[in-house]
Amino acid sequence: MFTPRSIPSGLVLHHGCLRARLMFALRTEANLIRPRIFLADDHDEFLEAEIALLLPHFEIVGIATDGASLVSEVQRLDPDVVVVDITMPLMNGIDAVHELIKSGSTAKFVFLTVNTGEEFVKACQEVGARGYVWKSRMKTHLIPAINFVLENKTYVSPLTFT
Repeated sequence: MFTPRSIPSGLVLHHGCLRARLMFALRTEANLIRPRIFLADDHDEFLEAEIALLLPHFEIVGIATDGASLVSEVQRLDPDVVVVDITMPLMNGIDAVHELIKSGSTAKFVFLTVNTGEEFVKACQEVGARGYVWKSRMKTHLIPAINFVLENKTYVSPLTFT
């Protein structure tokens, strides 16, 4: 039940603002339950595009630009989902995901990559990834892939040429 006590103490509200208070409480509650996403890619421009796409829907808890940082930061931050590229410096994404799962990470993994070969999809699935999205399909397939893996389902974006 909504009560005035659920409003943060620093917020000043005027009389007759029940609707505004309710909307604030609902927005705050919704923000608290958004899935926590960690991003790993060695291309800054692509990370910026991922953030712009995902931020309205998810809480972005961190980023890494190499595989070694990915492992240490995911262990520290414990996100719900990790979106990771295959090709990164210091340690590739497949090896990093393998290390994380071996160390007991409960995160779900979605690969976002330019690698379209079936052997890459298979290698990612073998280390425990449940999602695989081609970068050329990011805008239409990344959010559904994240939602699928959150439900413990597998998602591989179709690769079509037009």
